[in-house]
Amino acid sequence: MYKLTALFKHPANVEEFDAHYNEVHAPLMRKVPGLRKLLVSRNLRSFGAESPYYLIAEMHFPDKETFKTAMASDENKAAGKDVMSFAGDLVTMVHGEFQEVEG
Repeated sequence: MYKLTALFKHPANVEEFDAHYNEVHAPLMRKVPGLRKLLVSRNLRSFGAESPYYLIAEMHFPDKETFKTAMASDENKAAGKDVMSFAGDLVTMVHGEFQEVEG
């Protein structure tokens, strides 16, 4: 399986950020073809220190080829343009294969 992870630093205005993320950005992301799951973690805590991140979004795809096709889609281009408009200075994105570790 393949995952795109977006790590968002703390926004200056949390309420405004959350409203835009929930009402505009997440619906755009859910339209990206091949996206199987969108998981969002907010108000993150760190052990012994303040977390450098406010929100982490994980977007799951079945495989790397589906991910590559999704990234080239018009739907993803719209989502990318949107994230840069409201959080371009806050977000770092990474992607890669992932697996569940059992045992």
